[in-house]
Amino acid sequence: MNILIIGGAGYIGSHVTREFLDNGDNCAVYDNLSTGLEQNLFAKAKFIKNDIHNYDALVSAMKNGNFDALVHLAASKAAGESMINPEKYSYNNIMGTLNILNAACEAGIKNIIFSSSASVYGEPQYLPIDEKHPTVPENYYGFTKLEIERFLGWYEKLKNIRYACMRYLNAAGYDIKGRIKGLEQNPNNLLPVVMETACGIRNEMQIYGNDYDTPDGTCIRDYVHVSDLACGHTMALDYIIKKNKSVTVNLGSERGYSVTEVIETARKITGKPIPAKVAGRRAGDPAKTYSSCSLARELLGWKAKYSDMETLISTSWKAYCER
Repeated sequence: MNILIIGGAGYIGSHVTREFLDNGDNCAVYDNLSTGLEQNLFAKAKFIKNDIHNYDALVSAMKNGNFDALVHLAASKAAGESMINPEKYSYNNIMGTLNILNAACEAGIKNIIFSSSASVYGEPQYLPIDEKHPTVPENYYGFTKLEIERFLGWYEKLKNIRYACMRYLNAAGYDIKGRIKGLEQNPNNLLPVVMETACGIRNEMQIYGNDYDTPDGTCIRDYVHVSDLACGHTMALDYIIKKNKSVTVNLGSERGYSVTEVIETARKITGKPIPAKVAGRRAGDPAKTYSSCSLARELLGWKAKYSDMETLISTSWKAYCER
């Protein structure tokens, strides 16, 4: 198949591109390189440097590529930042997505994989979170992801598209085979911040709150290896094409790790001290979040293979040591 991967030069996007290429698909990457890296591009994937806010360029790229499907990974993704700068998230996530959807309709692309987020659920009412859990986002980032899912539902009804929404929390780790070298730029997620501290890019890291209702007082999150995540995207596309129906599923490890657990495991694997200072809580951060992935197993045949914390950290550390 011919696949257009929007945001394919980014951290998650490059792994998704690699997975589609490994499956024998033809890929084109559409990215403005604002956060993505040329280092994350592959010779076998055509590269189109442009912006999702350039509607004419989007339409042209889609029409000229004869694409069977597109993968949407072009969104701002820092929950804390979204509470400070909602304008950025409205522009990039909501307006940018509407451009993508409208361009896809104009170009006749009927299959869309959307990289969503488990942040659409908000504070867990029960654990593990399944897809039937109420969606009440606690940060603006999660709100934008939920709105995009709603747009997709309407476009399915009105324009006959098929879509898959992949809800996950924290993508982490690096390609198991070590083929992706480009590191995240100005990361906000825990694992890359831990790695930057371990290798001296940062003098110390911050722990946002140690007084949560958890065993060690720090937040508990579900981490999924980015290679597992990429596999979920390819399996979801296969599903919506073969079944001719849309799907929304969680992808995760189905267990939670606290911030302290992550840092302590990283100290053991890297042999580095990783200085960490406790700071205040961030707005919109729930105490505990981890998901059930039973629906992804049932419908897609997906399961996490590499999402244990040791593999997440060891593959990350290898990438940072080779920077």
